[in-house]
Amino acid sequence: MKRRYIYALTALLLSGLSACNKLSDFGSTNVQPDATTTPTIGALLTNVQAGISGYASNTRGGLYSQYFSETQYTDVSLYSLPQLAFAGNYASSLYDLQNIINLNQSANMSAIAKIMQQYIFWTITDQWGDVPYSEALKGAENSKPKYDRQEDIYKGMIQALKDANNSFDNSAITGDIIFNGDIAAWKRTATSMRMLMALQLSKKFPTAAGYAATEFKAALADPAGYISTNAQNFKVAYPGGNYNNPWWSAYNGRKDYAESATMTTLMASLSDTRQSVFGGATEVQGVSNSNTSSNIGVPYGLARSRAEAFTAANPTWARILRGDKRTPDATVVIVGAAHIALARAEAADYGWTTENLSTIYQQGINLSYEQWGLTAPAATYFTQTGVALTSAAGAGANLRNIATQRYIASYPDGWQGWNIWRKTGYPSLTPAPDATNASKQIPRRYVYESNEYTTNQASVEEAVARIPGGDSPDARVWWDQQ
Repeated sequence: MKRRYIYALTALLLSGLSACNKLSDFGSTNVQPDATTTPTIGALLTNVQAGISGYASNTRGGLYSQYFSETQYTDVSLYSLPQLAFAGNYASSLYDLQNIINLNQSANMSAIAKIMQQYIFWTITDQWGDVPYSEALKGAENSKPKYDRQEDIYKGMIQALKDANNSFDNSAITGDIIFNGDIAAWKRTATSMRMLMALQLSKKFPTAAGYAATEFKAALADPAGYISTNAQNFKVAYPGGNYNNPWWSAYNGRKDYAESATMTTLMASLSDTRQSVFGGATEVQGVSNSNTSSNIGVPYGLARSRAEAFTAANPTWARILRGDKRTPDATVVIVGAAHIALARAEAADYGWTTENLSTIYQQGINLSYEQWGLTAPAATYFTQTGVALTSAAGAGANLRNIATQRYIASYPDGWQGWNIWRKTGYPSLTPAPDATNASKQIPRRYVYESNEYTTNQASVEEAVARIPGGDSPDARVWWDQQ
């Protein structure tokens, strides 16, 4: 990691021209033929945005949250040690964005870069816990950054999003393939992220007067607004060609992942027609059943021989997403209106806000259906036991059903599904029957990669000393601790 921290900025200073050429499929706004050693900030922004949906298509998180099952190589879903490196995130996307900020050519570009940085930091800290934040991205100035406490990272991210929104001006925006320079859209995205971040802290700050509720309400009331319609979603619309939807890429010559039987069983129990787009009968495009649905979930957590026997006996087992939602030019939603409405419902159920719980809860479910091009569910959907709100807002008594709807609406974003399950315990998940780890329990965090112990030993050991249970996948990140 030391070498990455020292040299990543230098390497990126040489990337401007090549980045422009590779990103031609997203348009020509970033082309600057004369650029050689000075980075083109529009190209840097486009480069990060083209790959940002990779965080929202996290298969490991999807396996831990049981959105997915593995069909042949089943190590992850059997809970092999998740000793993974986070340094690559810093040396690539985070440094691209930091270059935009450091060059300071446009306040608006810097604000967008800051917002996107917080999204990436958010995914990293939720996977490992304490990680470099305040001292990260400084290159040779600090090659051994401290690991910030997750509490401080969350508070830092929320403040950074506020600061970013306050720094927009009339400066030029180039290379923005997500919102095409729409400042209002970026501000809504930032406030929406603040709401989701604050809600993730409900275990640590449960009361209506606590930090989480205070920050949630501040974001809810922010004049910038929040994502409230699917037209406003924070999403990446892929052009195909050199830049393809990651779910299409996952099945390009392979078929390692399936929708899990955990998920298809849940959807069947609710007669939830979103299943019609959640699972597809084949990974092949351009054949008669390319866009045929499947509700044959693959049993979760089976040893390879058992998983292969099941898929062989059930050739139309459910691939992740129906074929027409998994084309090279399909869109990936990162933060959507349904996510925000259902987060507002959970906050209202805790008594954090005075919003009408029933109204925003149903609104969130309807927005999720709409996101997938489906008709809103019949009234009877909302009255069944697994969906209905049974108590008045204020005590969190409806958490099971609200969390379950958040889990469904977040599919196939495995990171968010894992977050929702870890924080709330819903839906109830049974660990893999063929688990190979000692505890036989679903991992709750990633373990620090061994290179961290040799290149940044003091910092990582200090972080490990703060973790109840040590550097183990069974230990819990800070917000997951009671």
